Amino acid sequence: MSYITYNAAKPLDFTAIGRLCIDLNANEINRPMEETMTFTKYVGGSPANIAIGMSRLGMKTSFIGKVANDQMGRFITTYLENNQIATSGVVTDDSGAVTGLAFTEIKSPSECSILMYRDNVADLKLKPQEVREELIANSKMLLISGTALAQSPSREAVFLAIDYARKHGVVIAFDLDYRPYTWSSPEETAIYYNLAAEKCDIIMGTREEFDNMETFEPNPERDDHVTAAKWFNYSAQIVIIKHGKDGSIAYTKDGASHRAKSFPAKVIKTFGAGDSYAAGFLYGSMQGWSIEKSMEFGSAAACIVISSHSCSDAMPSAEQVQDYIDRCNRGEIIV
Repeated sequence: MSYITYNAAKPLDFTAIGRLCIDLNANEINRPMEETMTFTKYVGGSPANIAIGMSRLGMKTSFIGKVANDQMGRFITTYLENNQIATSGVVTDDSGAVTGLAFTEIKSPSECSILMYRDNVADLKLKPQEVREELIANSKMLLISGTALAQSPSREAVFLAIDYARKHGVVIAFDLDYRPYTWSSPEETAIYYNLAAEKCDIIMGTREEFDNMETFEPNPERDDHVTAAKWFNYSAQIVIIKHGKDGSIAYTKDGASHRAKSFPAKVIKTFGAGDSYAAGFLYGSMQGWSIEKSMEFGSAAACIVISSHSCSDAMPSAEQVQDYIDRCNRGEIIV
């Protein structure tokens, strides 16, 4: 049972809205950033990574966002186009905003961190009037992410995109993607996250991200069932709560909970796991697979990405994910 129904008549499979930035991943791993001298440039941003992942999996994909009028902005747009992602919804800023940067530190496979530069960034300058209704109306699914809700006018642009999606029967997925440095207070975070989540069909996030949404309705036991149950009173059909190395649990409106087996991985870094998991899971959902099979596919996709230096460049094809699953089942990948 897939729980979600998609309109097969729509020509686009997937559209994402939100953050487009640059990842600068440390080349000298197993050392602190203070001692790191060189970095490799990749396209980054959670919704961008998920869109790239969906395109690599064979989905017809587009993006809605804003890039800086600089070399980095042009690099991002060209990268999306080279990955068969339609960029008619990507506009160029004219206010002098810059491209957001994320420097990564890889001290060890389990100790990774990100240093973000998010002042006056172009992606948060996206205006509601720059969101194309037709693009969303022609999509089977719209993905939103929490980072884009942090400031105006991006915040209003996302809520308008949600309204367009609901108007045209488009499935809405919400990747919580909480970044504390873009928010002014826990109360502001909770208000806008909750307002968005009420209108979404699929909600995905870590236990900690869901905690941030419960500022006004404390859940002291951090009970996943309590957290998920709230959203089934609104539009949600599936709520996925991630617990890091302990795996993820998907809750559905019929009261069931779903787990899937995990796979071994030769971990280089931990970031990128959530984005690749989301792409794999959403892809499975759009194929009409069961919750468990979709979760399994997402987990295998995540294993591939965390075994690589990059996030966006490492997003796998459907064939690569299935091959990874098959190899694990044969015992060929052991860590």
